[in-house]
Amino acid sequence: MEFTEFVANINKKMTNPLPGTSSQLKMASMRRLMKFGKIFVPAGVRKAGVLALLYPSNGSIFLVFIKRTEYPGVHSGQISFPGGGREESDKDIIDTALREAEEEIGVDRNSVIRIGNLTDLFIPPSNFLVTPVVGYTHERPDFRPDPHEVERILEVPLNHLLNEETKQEQNITIFPAIKLKVPCFYVDGNVIWGATAMILSELIDVINQEY
Repeated sequence: MEFTEFVANINKKMTNPLPGTSSQLKMASMRRLMKFGKIFVPAGVRKAGVLALLYPSNGSIFLVFIKRTEYPGVHSGQISFPGGGREESDKDIIDTALREAEEEIGVDRNSVIRIGNLTDLFIPPSNFLVTPVVGYTHERPDFRPDPHEVERILEVPLNHLLNEETKQEQNITIFPAIKLKVPCFYVDGNVIWGATAMILSELIDVINQEY
């Protein structure tokens, strides 16, 4: 499919009702599923925005992720969409996602065309309510990762993520004494799991839905 046709299709699909929580939970860990009925969004939740950025390159459509650097935090070393917490200077949560993507991977925020937002997702370990912003650029950005926050950039062909064989279960270590088998997207030895996989699950369901 040509990129312009793909963008036109997803623009139309994003105007439909979103698949929402049911889609996200397809890629939730058992710990999340067991606690789902008890999870609520607290009054003091922190807002965050992430960017699911699509772009064409060499005749294919790509989605970009980052592998975070190791640091003393709950998301250390994980693969995620570029993004982070809202700052007072941000106009809105969309501005947050674009600013963070510019800071983390060097994407000019003015080059990103927003398609729409996916369903907000609350992440209890970090107390963030995340808004996933879907956007695209007309060509592959000149990525420049921030070495303090980004260990490396992962450019993943969308067709790979749409392949059901990419969905697997893998054993991960979340703390030295805690190991889990989690649903994930397994991409060239990289495990995309947790909130990122849940957001990605909804995006894929949007892409795959009929008009």
